[in-house]
Amino acid sequence: MASTRSAQPRGTIGFPRRRSARSTAPAPAKSGSASPVLRLSPGAADPGPDTRSARTEALPLSPRKRLGDDNLCNVPRALPCSPAKRSKENQGRRLLFGDPPASPEKPNSPGPSPWRGGQETPRSSGPARAQLFRQEGTSYQQAKRVLHSAVPDRLQAREMEMGVIRQFLRDHICGRRPGSLYISGAPGTGKTACLSRVLLDCKEELAGSKTIVLNCMALRSPSCVFPSLAQPLGLPGATGREGLRSLEKRLTAPGPMVLLVLDELDQLESKGQDVLYTLFEWPRLPNSRLVLVGMANALDLTDCSLARLGAHGSPRLLHFPPYTREQLTSILQERLGQVAGDPVLDAAALQFCARKVSAVSGDARKALDVCRRAVEMVELEVRSQTLLKPLPGGDSPAPPVPKRVGLLHVSRVISEVFGDRLAPGGRGIPDSFPLQQKVLLCSLLLLNRHLRVQEVTLGKLHDTYSQVCRRQQLPAVDQAECLSLVTLLESRGILEMKKAKEARLAKVSLKLDQAAVEHALQDAVLVGSILAQGLQ
Repeated sequence: MASTRSAQPRGTIGFPRRRSARSTAPAPAKSGSASPVLRLSPGAADPGPDTRSARTEALPLSPRKRLGDDNLCNVPRALPCSPAKRSKENQGRRLLFGDPPASPEKPNSPGPSPWRGGQETPRSSGPARAQLFRQEGTSYQQAKRVLHSAVPDRLQAREMEMGVIRQFLRDHICGRRPGSLYISGAPGTGKTACLSRVLLDCKEELAGSKTIVLNCMALRSPSCVFPSLAQPLGLPGATGREGLRSLEKRLTAPGPMVLLVLDELDQLESKGQDVLYTLFEWPRLPNSRLVLVGMANALDLTDCSLARLGAHGSPRLLHFPPYTREQLTSILQERLGQVAGDPVLDAAALQFCARKVSAVSGDARKALDVCRRAVEMVELEVRSQTLLKPLPGGDSPAPPVPKRVGLLHVSRVISEVFGDRLAPGGRGIPDSFPLQQKVLLCSLLLLNRHLRVQEVTLGKLHDTYSQVCRRQQLPAVDQAECLSLVTLLESRGILEMKKAKEARLAKVSLKLDQAAVEHALQDAVLVGSILAQGLQ
């Protein structure tokens, strides 16, 4: 019976046998076999114990126990299992959709199979294949690049202001005449950009002078401006009164002209305004070499804070008004005109952005930021869509054109930026900003202008609000309801309130720019009259 079973043909399992470093002796190979195969048969002769142990050490039967090249169960080439491990192999390859490749087991399969590590796929006469890809959106990247608020080569709608700055520098730096210039304007009106552009254009003319640019927002206190000025002049460690005397001697001694540019000049205000008076009096010293240019948002900073300078010592004034709708439109068109190809923004969306921003603040940086965020929004929508692009030579339609930025995208971004906090509802839509809240905001603006402080107590705000209501013959609310109005304005992102133990001592301040709030509130005739009359 045993001989009968052994005579019947049985199926065999073939494993590739390779020499391993752990093998102690080479396994004997049967003669007549084309390749060394380990045959497992129930009727096969039982080898001796020494042969079994050597064969077991050379090639474990369990694939889990094999390491390195031994774990190659009937696979000519081991493929990495993790897609991350195949990233280097997939460089330069494309994912193709078409007829499935021929099986590697068929002898007539033309070329290597991509599933076994081949680099090419045989072309067939079947339907056209498609390539899977994501929209690159190069036009969106170019649009975002040109919409950044960097200093451009040419500034729109500020030719007159740049001409005034350029002529002032030529008269005082090249003519060696000390003097001072104060530039005012709301944020985003181009003060810093125009001055930076003029300094770059007049670099050769100003080569014989020393230019020092300081941002007063970075100073810890107003008095820190003097050590910051002394260091580039070669006077390190000049502090106190001795440091001021050393600076005065250096600025009045023979040498090249010194151009000092102070951005955010209102940060140097102090109780007695000693720092501002000292800076603006230096150009008036005999033999002074200092030309001072200060920039701030307040229009009346020199009139209110530097009243003792007099008519002869006051600096020259240059005001930057907010951008109009036409000016913002030309700025956006000039920036987006640098993008090659079809326009990224619709004309209606661009006009809508310019109209909304000019109505609230006239801030060019806000307009550029709104358009840039709208482009980013559309770019994310396009990238989230997987498109099929035909390979060259296929009879398929042309690739789709990138999606344009429309009115809906710009409107959504404007709602996020401004929150429709101060903008009216539009024609035919009632104003959603109540009258009592407007009067309360006007009272806070009057206090900020009169007291020159950023925070006021709720009690002081309520007293001023009641005074304004009596003057305008309007009904006033009590202090408890005034607290509710402040809470509502805080929820809309317009005010900020710091609570105290007593409600009357709570500090209230604006979260928006004063110029933006005033411009938005002046849409109503009553609110405009309140701001025009001021405190009496």
